[in-house]
Amino acid sequence: MNLKDTTLYKFLIVLLAFASIPALFGGVMEPDGALYASMSKNIILFKDWFNLYGRGADWLDKPHLTFWISAAFFKVFGISSFAYKLPSFLFGLLGVWYFYKLAKDIYDEKTGLISALIFLSALHIITSTFDVRAEIYLTTFTFASIYHFYKAHNSSFWHIVAGAFFAACAILIKGIFVLIPVFAGFIIYWLFTKQYKQLLNPKWYVAIALIFVFITPELYALYTQFDLHPEKVVFDRTGVSGLKFFFWDSQFGRFFNNGPIKGKGDISFFLHTTLWAFLPWSILFYAAVVNLFKKKNRENLAPESIIIWASAAVTFLIFSLSKFQLPHYILIIFPQFSIITALFIQKLEGKMLRTFLTIQNIVLALVLILLTVIWFFFGFERAYAVLFLILAGAIFTFTYIKGKEIKTLIGRSAAVSITLALFLFVFFYPAILKYQSGMQAGNWLKQHYPTARPAVLNYIDAFSFDFYAPGEVKYLHNYADLDKVKDLNNLVIYVSEAELPKLKREYHAEILETFEYFHITKLTGKFLNAKTRKQVLEHFYLVKVH
Repeated sequence: MNLKDTTLYKFLIVLLAFASIPALFGGVMEPDGALYASMSKNIILFKDWFNLYGRGADWLDKPHLTFWISAAFFKVFGISSFAYKLPSFLFGLLGVWYFYKLAKDIYDEKTGLISALIFLSALHIITSTFDVRAEIYLTTFTFASIYHFYKAHNSSFWHIVAGAFFAACAILIKGIFVLIPVFAGFIIYWLFTKQYKQLLNPKWYVAIALIFVFITPELYALYTQFDLHPEKVVFDRTGVSGLKFFFWDSQFGRFFNNGPIKGKGDISFFLHTTLWAFLPWSILFYAAVVNLFKKKNRENLAPESIIIWASAAVTFLIFSLSKFQLPHYILIIFPQFSIITALFIQKLEGKMLRTFLTIQNIVLALVLILLTVIWFFFGFERAYAVLFLILAGAIFTFTYIKGKEIKTLIGRSAAVSITLALFLFVFFYPAILKYQSGMQAGNWLKQHYPTARPAVLNYIDAFSFDFYAPGEVKYLHNYADLDKVKDLNNLVIYVSEAELPKLKREYHAEILETFEYFHITKLTGKFLNAKTRKQVLEHFYLVKVH
């Protein structure tokens, strides 16, 4: 082990962590992040930790833990985007520590460090640091569970308890399906290594029992909010069981596409999603997977490697066969991807190393060129500062990180990822968030009209307005709802342009402020080009009715 190499990797890991800090001070993005933040806000406003409310109604989709964590931080730090993002950042670092520990225990410290570095510098991890949802929590809890169950093979009973606890936390983030990436690797490992007795070992059944004990708060919350109230309208029908949804519809219902929430499956979806989501490491990862199919490349690896490969492979296959697919689902197995890639990179030498170094240089150059193209067309306010960052990143990557060694490949990839993170967190995301009208309207209201009673008319996706506006936001689903509250003092309504003529004509609406809107998580060329941006912008308004 070369101490100089490990010191470099530790330094780059620290740099990547520090480069992520500006993301904590940015806004919360729609749709999912702002929805989850607004629901966590409602927990504090209503002082109700067991009933979840979103869009002004009872909410049944994901379990409670994401919202409990955010609400707990709101309780300590106040309701803000910083308080919403901080726990995800901290739990993400905890997850990195866990799979560094596992890779170190199975292989060595260098593999652990390279794996951590790859994970932190992957594109979808970088974007998820800003656009906080539930997946970072899920990834951490899943891998923490895998680590403790791995240690439980030859260690104390407390690793069983810890593994069960983290597995339960993962379930309380996403649902019962997360037990597949937790246990699939172990079961296949035991079968391949002929450790059949492990399948009957009582401690694993104790672990399963403990998991169900630890998820009882969720079961209680769902039962009291939905099963005890069959009259509630959920998914446009009554008689919905929260427990049935939790154990079946939210998981198997999505997989078989016969639940209340449906999708359209594509078996190749996560193959091409990984190609961009795991940049700049995706080509190396695919090469590593192909490499593992050759028996001679597996012979000198620790038998416990099967836990890593099998967990990733089974989960990836289930995701691919599912009819409900979203890009951020793949994050849960990024730790396994990172370890697989780290093992492959360390074996590169000679012609293979030179080939992959050339490929990686091309990938990194394309990333920097793409950032330059965005800079050229977007029209940043601090245009020269943005250009300086891109050029400085390029010069540092290709001039100061020299050589034809493994650490050159890793160092250059990390340097470009740091440049990308700073570009996104300091310049790009703040610039496009100006067109997230709900956030802008909520902040305007908080600053100029803090005593307002905010409401939304005929629009259920005002998640960022719900979060940023002062107090509870009322959802008015039609004009009959508006008629019931129109005489309230300080009523201020957030409306789309389509509602404005009727509000002016029949309610004598007074426009307080106008806001430009674009769906910023679905970027288009016309939006990114400053010259054509106005063609695709919509408008929302804050109005008072008289």
